[in-house]
Amino acid sequence: MALLEIRKLSKYFGGVAAIDGLDFEANNSEIHGIIGPNGAGKTTLFNVISGIFLPTSGNVIFKGEDITNLPVHWRVKKGIGRTFQLTNLFLDLTVYENVNIGYHKNYKAGLVRQFFHTSAARKDDNICRLRTLELLEFLKISPLKDKLAKNLPYGHQRILAFCIALAAEPTLLMLDEPVAGMNPEETMNMVKLIQKARDKGITILVVEHDMPAVMNLCERITVLDYGKKIAEGSPDEIRENEKVIEAYLGKGE
Repeated sequence: MALLEIRKLSKYFGGVAAIDGLDFEANNSEIHGIIGPNGAGKTTLFNVISGIFLPTSGNVIFKGEDITNLPVHWRVKKGIGRTFQLTNLFLDLTVYENVNIGYHKNYKAGLVRQFFHTSAARKDDNICRLRTLELLEFLKISPLKDKLAKNLPYGHQRILAFCIALAAEPTLLMLDEPVAGMNPEETMNMVKLIQKARDKGITILVVEHDMPAVMNLCERITVLDYGKKIAEGSPDEIRENEKVIEAYLGKGE
């Protein structure tokens, strides 16, 4: 069974279809790319899957459950995580503090016990501290743990945003342009980190305009154009697909 199933999904804004009758699946522990020209509907699709937008029609199935109408916070609890095109960080907090906040949903002691710092709250604090340090080590940014987020170079800020998303312990992680603005060395490093996360059993959906990164990173790719799926397959299949070439380059004379 696929981890995520998108069935006949459409999203209209007024009379304009941002997504139009889309079907696709993402399997367990795979990196699945979503590509297409500007305006193809990629970010809208992420917004529907994460619950920011409700679809006009169709269904979102996650782990066999129809979550089409669930609010955002319930989707997060069920294991859907996301990053955004713009890096969202607590700039005046340290790297450690940013990631530790990402573990907030794992607290079980409750606000009252946390306020009075009970033994249950202290236990939660210790677990989250250890998990935060482990994750920083996993992504090889533990030497930066005491640095303020605002003082990090851009590439490290992008890695920190990825780290915060992983702290929510998602089963499905959607990455919206994870290597945007990075130089080739930073891009290759991020590709390796995303692959490490996949190797831990996380299914990853990637929207990205950097085609070399997509082709190196993804096992399967779905191509959108004007909200419709025009192709799907392996990177090699997508490279040679005439519809994909036409969507990106336009029709020849």
